[in-house]
Amino acid sequence: MILQRLLRPQIGLRAVSSPLSSSLRATTQVRGAHRVPQLAQDSIFVQDGVPNVLSPEGYNLAWTQYQGLMMHKLNALTAGTPDENASPGTLIIKYARDASMASLFNYASMAHNNHFFFNCLSHTPVNAPQELVNNIVESCSSMESLKAEFLATANAMFGPGFVWLVKAKEDGRLKILATYNAGSPYPGAHYRRQPVDMATQTTGSAGGESPDAIRRLQPDQHYGSMGAYSNSRVLAPGGIDVHPILCVNTWEHVWLRDWGIGGKPGFLEAWWNMINWEEVSHNYSQVGARAARSATRPTFMTPGAPKGF
Repeated sequence: MILQRLLRPQIGLRAVSSPLSSSLRATTQVRGAHRVPQLAQDSIFVQDGVPNVLSPEGYNLAWTQYQGLMMHKLNALTAGTPDENASPGTLIIKYARDASMASLFNYASMAHNNHFFFNCLSHTPVNAPQELVNNIVESCSSMESLKAEFLATANAMFGPGFVWLVKAKEDGRLKILATYNAGSPYPGAHYRRQPVDMATQTTGSAGGESPDAIRRLQPDQHYGSMGAYSNSRVLAPGGIDVHPILCVNTWEHVWLRDWGIGGKPGFLEAWWNMINWEEVSHNYSQVGARAARSATRPTFMTPGAPKGF
């Protein structure tokens, strides 16, 4: 009886999750407004994979099938609602603070994050433009230092998530930010940033910091709330105006098929060598700017993000 009760809700989940074949993309494109975005190098990746990073089968799993599943989920959750035509980026900001819409947020954020990851990949090595190199040297001392710190951060993540290179709007400096699961790096979604693995935290605070620590970091944030905590409201941490320019996906479904158990370090090293630094440089230049991307670039956008997401 207990086993039957445990299995019963999974039947419904399977009904929503079942389309996992390569034809899922076409299905979601026809039946809903949310569609798998067209990557500039998709035709090459479909045939050859991402050289030295993902096989054609690995690419099919991590992009074609997985992104198709995210679109299928979004269509199932938003059909017939005011959100059915909203971009994943818009949904991230809209529902970051609404716990009752966590499922919709998670699928939208994963769709966005996965797209960002694949959009910064190339089928051939691409050198970083000198202007971007100069900015990296100013913030990180060297490209080698950035690589070492970035890959060390990704390797140290016990759970799945993303590691981001973000640009601070205030001074243009670059920083490394980790988000777990479907957490979002955007300032407008800082309540769902998930910058730490909560399975390893003991503070009981969503940002991995105690309320006292947050108050010390934000001493001027006072509001006229009533009761014992008047003039001392605790805000969700992470509300810093930063914008992503690069990310790596550390979810196991991305690398496990091609790299096997223990293959994460090799995957990350190979990924670094196939980054499309021209795209990263473009993302850097678009932070805070109003210039529109060309029509050939991706078309789902996050408020406050480089245009195209």
